[in-house]
Amino acid sequence: MQPATAKWYDRRDAVFVEFCVEDSKDVKVHFEKSKFDFSCFSGTDNIKQQNTVDLFREIDPKASKYRRTDRSVVCYLHKAEAGKSWPRLTKDKTKCNWLSVDFNNWKDWEDDSDEDLSSFDKFSEMMNSMGGDDLPDLDGAEDEHDSADSDDEKMPDLE
Repeated sequence: MQPATAKWYDRRDAVFVEFCVEDSKDVKVHFEKSKFDFSCFSGTDNIKQQNTVDLFREIDPKASKYRRTDRSVVCYLHKAEAGKSWPRLTKDKTKCNWLSVDFNNWKDWEDDSDEDLSSFDKFSEMMNSMGGDDLPDLDGAEDEHDSADSDDEKMPDLE
């Protein structure tokens, strides 16, 4: 028996944990308010993998769920208090060697507001509306590089 490798990321209403287990069988996930248990058999060797996670904050066990694919098991942990960020998944600050942050899906949502997003859209729109008409004429730039600089001297031949 060994722990399954997992990645996690935080969202406004939920926390996602992806257990990277290929060809999982007999998957069991049990959600409680302050922890959840994961277990399965994986691969052709039927290795038992099991994780118990004491959570940083409480979740809603009835609204939490999971989905199994051929490559992983993704757990959706519905936060009991939406809008509160989780700086880590576990209650303890100790580093779990089987757990890492999923930086591909990570997003700092707590700083986002509708105002910030609308100003970003305005900025994008402004950048797209800017044409190339105001760019300087670079046609003569190649000619300058072809001429020798005044401080360029011919290098002596190697012996």
